[in-house]
Amino acid sequence: MASRYTIHLPEERLATIEAKVKAYDWGQLPDTGGWKSGVGLDDLKRLVTYWEKTFDWRQVERDLNQLPHFTIDIDGECIHFLHFRGNGARPPILLLHGWPGSFLEFERLWGPLAADGHDVIVPSLPGFAFSKPVTGVIGPRRAAELMQGLMVRLFGQSRYFVQGGDWGHGIAGWMAYDRPDALLGIHLNMVNLLAEDVVPTTPEEKAFVARRDAIFDWESGYSHEQETRPQTLGVAMADSPVGVAGWILEKFGRWADLPTTANGSPDIWSKFSEEQMLTNIMLYIASSSVVTATWIYHGKRLEGSQVFPAGARIRVPVGVAAFPDPVFPPPPRSFAEKTYHVVHWSEMSSGGHFAAMEQPGAMLADLRDFVSTVTEQYRGRVFHD
Repeated sequence: MASRYTIHLPEERLATIEAKVKAYDWGQLPDTGGWKSGVGLDDLKRLVTYWEKTFDWRQVERDLNQLPHFTIDIDGECIHFLHFRGNGARPPILLLHGWPGSFLEFERLWGPLAADGHDVIVPSLPGFAFSKPVTGVIGPRRAAELMQGLMVRLFGQSRYFVQGGDWGHGIAGWMAYDRPDALLGIHLNMVNLLAEDVVPTTPEEKAFVARRDAIFDWESGYSHEQETRPQTLGVAMADSPVGVAGWILEKFGRWADLPTTANGSPDIWSKFSEEQMLTNIMLYIASSSVVTATWIYHGKRLEGSQVFPAGARIRVPVGVAAFPDPVFPPPPRSFAEKTYHVVHWSEMSSGGHFAAMEQPGAMLADLRDFVSTVTEQYRGRVFHD
């Protein structure tokens, strides 16, 4: 059975974090100028100043504890989740975040979806936030098994929808591949997980692959490190709250759909507040999950789950909200359809990698449209090869 969960950071741990933030030696960190070589130091200093002078973790705890938190044991793993109850008129929806996000990405979606009648489940991925300790490295395919186990424990054999971006999209994809009979459909705002033998054939597809690969050459260093040597990175991250803040802030600055300042740096504060950033960052630091949250990258490498097998075809209905993610651009619909049964596709005018945070209204509307499409056109069908 699921147990209610209350967030509480021990006073000694909070004091240690605060002391390390204040003691950070900025004199050891030369500046290459703006965001040219990584996180912008001026923006990081602004965030840390807010951390020292304004941010109140105890108030954040009180606010977060107003939410319906639970933990449950699924196949030997502790899974944390939020459960917002609908009236049962519509199927359950599972909302899956990624790295370096958290369950808070969906805070503008869970209320309206529950009001529509859905039971809304928002987990912390294994090793993230309060879904810990984990028994070892868990990749996205194993995480998909655990998420399916969670939904069975909560709803029996009732079929449900999944929404995901970043790791959430990969986990949703593996759920659809391994357990298509359990799902009504998956809604994605990232489409990177494809069958191994998919190749571009049209000029548009070839241009997309060339652009994607050029971006990846510059932007994938973090991924390769976390995929191959997460423990070494973890030694540094576990002891440096400011280091964690810089590592995560850079991704929000680079991956979100943001205007730029006069010197070409992302104007991160035009979209996100210091309070938002620090609350999300502290869900890694306060829970001591900075290291284990990177293990999913290593797990992907160990599982070989970065692609579906050659010839794979996802038969469940798939909806895609194609937000203009600057680092993980959406593919042409034709390219996605080489793997997925796409029944709903929306070209979104704005919003980046953290779409549910950046453009919650657009994300909510598109998810609702997808659910309506599937409910009307595919009622009663079971999807499998």
